[in-house]
Amino acid sequence: MTEIGQEAITRAGSAHAPELRARAVGAASSGRAALREIGRTLAPADYLAAVFVLLLIAAIVVPRLLVSYDPLEGADGQTLRAPSLTHIFGTDYLGRDLYSRLVYGTATTLAASAVAVAVGFVGGIVLGIVSGYLGGWVDAVISRLIDVLLSVPGLLLSMVIVVALGFGALNAAIAVGVSSIASFSRISRSEVLRVRGSAFVEAAQHQGSGRTRTLVQHILPNSVGPVISLIPLQFGGAIIWISSLSFLGFGAVPPQPEWGLLVSEGRQYLLAAPWLLLIPGLVIVLTVLSVSRLQQLGVGLRKAFS
Repeated sequence: MTEIGQEAITRAGSAHAPELRARAVGAASSGRAALREIGRTLAPADYLAAVFVLLLIAAIVVPRLLVSYDPLEGADGQTLRAPSLTHIFGTDYLGRDLYSRLVYGTATTLAASAVAVAVGFVGGIVLGIVSGYLGGWVDAVISRLIDVLLSVPGLLLSMVIVVALGFGALNAAIAVGVSSIASFSRISRSEVLRVRGSAFVEAAQHQGSGRTRTLVQHILPNSVGPVISLIPLQFGGAIIWISSLSFLGFGAVPPQPEWGLLVSEGRQYLLAAPWLLLIPGLVIVLTVLSVSRLQQLGVGLRKAFS
C-alpha cells in the first residue's frame, strides 16, 4: 500500500474517531443507567433468594463438598439427636444426618420437578399450537380435552397417573407434568390465535410461505414467549406436587432422600424430634418462595433493559 493510501486511511479514522468516542460514551452511560435501575429494582429479599438458589445449585452439582456424612448410613447411638455443631440439622430415627439427606435430596426433588415442567411445557406447546393453528374440529376436540384436564384437581390426577405407571420419582414427575399440560396449552393456544392473525403472518402467506414454514419461522417464535414465562411458576408448583406425592407414598421410595419423603418420615416423630418435620418443610417453602422471587426479579430486569 502506498504512503498516500495509508495517509487517507489514517485521516478517515481520525474523522470518525469523535463519533466512535461519542458512541462508546453513550453505551457506557446507558450501561450505568441500567445498573442503577437494577439496583433500585433489587430488594434484600432478591439477594437472599439468589443466594439460596445458588446453594441449591451447589447441592445438585457438588453435594460432597457440602456434607460430611453419608445420607444413607446411620450411626450407632446417634438416633434422634437434636441440631448441634456435630449434626447441624440433627439426626433421624436411624441416626442418619438430616442435613446430608436434605442436600442429597435436593437433586432428586428438583430434577423430578424439572422433568415435570419439561413434560408439561412440551406437551402444552404441541397441543396449543395444533389447536390454535389448525382450528375447526381439531381445536374443538383438543379444547374439550383441556377442559377435562382442568376440571380434575392436579394432585388427584397425578395420583391416578402414578398408580397407573407405578411408584417412583420419575413416574411421579411424569404424572405431575401431564397434569400441568393444560395450563401451558391454554396460554400457547391463545398466543397462536393472536399471532396467526397478525399482518406479518398474512404477508408471509401471500409471499408463498407454506403452512409448516409459517408455523416454524413466524408463529412459533412469536408465541412461545408467554409460555416460557410460565415455567418458573409451574416449577414452584411442581416442587410442591412432587413433594406431596412422596409424602403420600406415591413418589420416591425409601431410603432414597427426597424432601417430601423426609417430611413424611419426620411426621411420626413430631413430638420427640420436631426438627425432622419442620426443617424439610421449611426448605420446601423457602425453595418455592425463592423461585417465585427470582421470577419477579426477571420481570423487573426485563423492564429495566427494555
